[in-house]
Amino acid sequence: MYSSESLQQFARQVFLRMGCPEADALLASEVLISADLRGVDSHGIARLNGYVRLAGLNRVNPVPAVRVVHETPGTAVVDGDAGLGLVVAPAAMRIAIEKAKQVGTGWVAIRNSNHFGIAGYHAMLALPHDMIGLCMTNAGPLVAPTFSKDKLLGTNPIAVAVPAGQEPPFVADLATTTAAYGKLELLQRKELPAPTGWVQDAAGKPDTDAHAVRKGGALLPLGGDREHGSHKGYCLGAVVDIFSGVLSGANYGPWVPPFATAGFMASAAQLVGAGTGHFVGAMRVDAFRPAEEFREQMDNWIRTFRKATPVPGAAQVLIPGDPERQLAEERSKTGIPLLPPVVENLRELAGKFGIDAEFLKL
Repeated sequence: MYSSESLQQFARQVFLRMGCPEADALLASEVLISADLRGVDSHGIARLNGYVRLAGLNRVNPVPAVRVVHETPGTAVVDGDAGLGLVVAPAAMRIAIEKAKQVGTGWVAIRNSNHFGIAGYHAMLALPHDMIGLCMTNAGPLVAPTFSKDKLLGTNPIAVAVPAGQEPPFVADLATTTAAYGKLELLQRKELPAPTGWVQDAAGKPDTDAHAVRKGGALLPLGGDREHGSHKGYCLGAVVDIFSGVLSGANYGPWVPPFATAGFMASAAQLVGAGTGHFVGAMRVDAFRPAEEFREQMDNWIRTFRKATPVPGAAQVLIPGDPERQLAEERSKTGIPLLPPVVENLRELAGKFGIDAEFLKL
């Protein structure tokens, strides 16, 4: 187990070595480790080397001039200047929050960004302001639409964070695929097969090979196949792509740059927009009804669902955000587990950048 403080400090040092300003390095490392704390290990410290590779490919600007290029009282388009999505997305969310303070809601489309970590972190930035937060992003094409052999969409996550009163907030954070690619990477490191419904092979047939995507196959939309509703997952992923890419002026569909070129997936030779796209929003609760009334009703909603009769073998019906919140509380005390290949990768980064990483030798 590794303490979140040690891992965040290490990540901060790596971002500083990449040329990021202190404030950006601190924020990027916080976003990254928040994923590990919440159990989204596929988007945490294991991704750090990917950001370093992006910088090595000159696809990340460590000192971006994030700016608004178009706006109305309640909307904006932000150009991330090829910055780390870990930094660009929070900046855009702050703009959305400020607009919501003024006119009730704020919606920001972002172009020319990069991978932004877990969507839930950015959506949750709205919670302290008595606002509902929404966040989504498109991603490199790893996903075949229903009935397709071709990879045209990313895992394209959606996150929604809703404040409550005495109860913890409702936080839904999900990929629009059956599983995120990062989970396949974890299975690859463990040398385990993928569950049925996660991937298809190059011929478009169901597969359980965790390396299927690298071999020409594809991730599957949420649902896995048509009979289990994959067309709905496909629709959700398409909505995210349109909001994040087409609306913002970023790349979309098969043109979205991959997170980090890894041999099996290269950037499209010809692009249709600027970088990766995101879409964020903030809605002031009292723009719809008194905030206190809303929080009371959210508490009632949450308690009603918690009291639902569980099926055999289940302890309790959970509210979106419960597992992540509970795990964050536990890992804050006991530490974050890392797979041996991830630890070895971090040691290599420590050597590359001359960072003291004694804690990785434990």
